[in-house]
Amino acid sequence: MPDTIQLLPDSIANQIAAGEVIQRPASAVKELLENAVDAGATEIKLYITDAGKSLLQVIDNGKGMSETDARMCFERHATSKIKKIDDLFSIRTMGFRGEALASIAAVAQVELRTRRAEDELGTCIDIENSVVLKQEPCATPVGTNLCMKNLFFSVPARRNFLKSNASETKHIVEEFIRVAMAFPHIMFSLTSNGQEVFHLESGNLKQRVVQVLGNQFMAKLVNVKEETDYMNIYGFVGKPDTARKTRGEQYFFVNNRYIKSAYLNHAVMSAFDELIPKDSFPLYALYIDLDPTQVDINVHPTKQEIKFEDEKIIYAFVQAAVKHALAQFSVAPSLDFTLNAEIQQLDAVSKPFTTEQQQDTSGSKLFKTFSQKNQAHFIEPSGNSNKSELKHWKEFFTPPAAEGYDLLNSETVGKGGMPAFPSTESGYSLTDSISQPASGHLYEQPPAANQVLPNAVLLQLHNTYVIAPTHSGFILVHQQLAHERILYERYSQAAHGRSMAIQKLLFPVTVELAPGDALLLNELLPDLYAIGYQVELFGKDSFIIQGTPADITQGNEKHAIELLIEQFKHFSSDIKFSKREKLVRCMARQQAIKAGQQLTQKEMLQLTEELFTCNTPNVTPTGSPTYLEFKEDYLDRMFGR
Repeated sequence: MPDTIQLLPDSIANQIAAGEVIQRPASAVKELLENAVDAGATEIKLYITDAGKSLLQVIDNGKGMSETDARMCFERHATSKIKKIDDLFSIRTMGFRGEALASIAAVAQVELRTRRAEDELGTCIDIENSVVLKQEPCATPVGTNLCMKNLFFSVPARRNFLKSNASETKHIVEEFIRVAMAFPHIMFSLTSNGQEVFHLESGNLKQRVVQVLGNQFMAKLVNVKEETDYMNIYGFVGKPDTARKTRGEQYFFVNNRYIKSAYLNHAVMSAFDELIPKDSFPLYALYIDLDPTQVDINVHPTKQEIKFEDEKIIYAFVQAAVKHALAQFSVAPSLDFTLNAEIQQLDAVSKPFTTEQQQDTSGSKLFKTFSQKNQAHFIEPSGNSNKSELKHWKEFFTPPAAEGYDLLNSETVGKGGMPAFPSTESGYSLTDSISQPASGHLYEQPPAANQVLPNAVLLQLHNTYVIAPTHSGFILVHQQLAHERILYERYSQAAHGRSMAIQKLLFPVTVELAPGDALLLNELLPDLYAIGYQVELFGKDSFIIQGTPADITQGNEKHAIELLIEQFKHFSSDIKFSKREKLVRCMARQQAIKAGQQLTQKEMLQLTEELFTCNTPNVTPTGSPTYLEFKEDYLDRMFGR
């Protein structure tokens, strides 16, 4: 029998290796940007066409390569970073395995132009399917220009698994941001299909973080900085009011390498305990510097998952550093008089505050108004002519009752005299939503057992559940999930042909977004219009909101759009949905009334009625039950009857 085991040809072996290293265009972006950083570049430019599928080009002004190095860099496991086994455990560079360029050359058409400062001419190499087609001297600037065309042209099956251009561009932007945030002293730019998306000038860390996340975070970042003999941690966390309902901008870097760590994320979350709601996620960009021997970065092909020698110490340091930073933010600001020597010469600072002066001050009426309770209205006016202005001060706080209307006895008043049903944070009113008839309902009536009894009195439990009697028992409705189902079917109808009515804004609202979010919103504009949002491009990263769905209360349009983008970015599902379907689901989830919101009898009745006119009233789009049914015979059995 002939032998059956044989060595794979290099071309096939390289393509197999490429499957681990280069999974999509964003993988190549990460490897090429990191190589440019290792080359000592101060300017790195990234150009992509068709989300990197047709063209992906990285140009840097680094030290470049010699003719021999330019040829060797495409060989598997060829690297300048490791010479002995001990070097593997003291890595300080970004790339070190020598697999990236070999993998790229195995699945794409590659053109390399590179030159060192001491060389008069550079080197030009063309490679296709791991085969060198051309190598010759050429005139080129100092640095490296690597152009990758037609990714996966030699592996059509792999190319078919790539997602839409919008999705692949999103992944490229994420990898670009991760590298750019790790090296603020380097200028980065990203150009997609001829349009510059990012232009990040070199600067300090805070400038880079604000460049990436958006100028709106300039005054909302808390500085984190702790130094020890074991490790240093620095960076920024967002103030509690920047927390979002989705896992948004959260970045961890270890020795300038972006990592994913649920363990360290938990450390940050625990530091924010009781400062933000349980279902919110804080913003942070934290950088950890420690001895490379204390961390193993060679545990995953993408090098985004690493292993610490002592995770518990790192966890404790991260948690303590963030807590300390937040504690400093929480205290009242104090003046540092050492900053200006002239302040020290003022009488108020240089002269002592005598006992006699203390007694005179504490005995004054002005002092009493600030130090004793219920004294504020005794502040004396500066002149007699002003006494009449304070005479009827109590009347200012008593609103005149409308004729024929008893404010306190109205059913729209909740606890503390406040309206029982305020608008949600997204500006959505349940009354508005339910009172809008869902035109064209063709659904069959639900079973009689599920119908709420006419003229029934409904009960709200914990401001979250609605108890409604039926012909055969009662149902327990979850108000938020039920409303989500109602809105989903309404928006779904609008998204598939029955356009929603748009309410024009009297004063259009301008929204400025981070470049990555602006790129995403621009892709979503047609789908947003189908569900009632009229949004137009208004500059490079700015948009203007001209109209909103007619059943949404006006006044919070900017927040609604920002939250919608955030939910869309972090939409998680095992099923592949279309872009419009994801948008409809995000919209329904955002606009639904929230648990804990008080409802009137009228609103509870309308909620249940609208729910049972839905095509699928019993579950939300994600499969959660909207209500539970308790039948009379089941209740009897519970009591042994």
